[in-house]
Amino acid sequence: MIDSHDIYCIGTIGKPHGVKGEVNFRFVDDVFDREDADYLFLMVEGIAVPFFIEEYRFRGEETALIKFEDIDTQQQAAALTGCEVFYPRGNAEEDAPVSWASVVDFELFDNATQRVAGRIAGVDDTTINLLFELDNGQLVPATPELITHIDVGQRRVSMDIPEGLLDL
Repeated sequence: MIDSHDIYCIGTIGKPHGVKGEVNFRFVDDVFDREDADYLFLMVEGIAVPFFIEEYRFRGEETALIKFEDIDTQQQAAALTGCEVFYPRGNAEEDAPVSWASVVDFELFDNATQRVAGRIAGVDDTTINLLFELDNGQLVPATPELITHIDVGQRRVSMDIPEGLLDL
């Protein structure tokens, strides 16, 4: 069984495209293309199930059409609509750039206090200022100037969080 810490969400399956089993895939991280993935995990009824990629093609900056092995009809593709898509953390190369989607569920470590400020529950990129959404409800600006280190193995983002920010 796959541990939830071993995968991270990179998008969602949309409606079927055509009648041969292709689906629309809205992604927030194109790691599946950069790392040449053979499979992705789809969350089906609460279980991470591997689906092998037969082929895919981009439709835009945030969407692709994807065909999974053994999904050959519109009905089979429709059953996947709404499934979250996950990528295995272990498949990313060590020196590959870390994506914002991949740091969800990492600890946020405050260098000044030498304490964990919280766990990153989400990344808000809907505004010009990128924000880490912590599990305690706090928002922390995720600017490169403040981030000092990202340790994928320890699942930790170290930051110089401005004094008083966590007290708001």
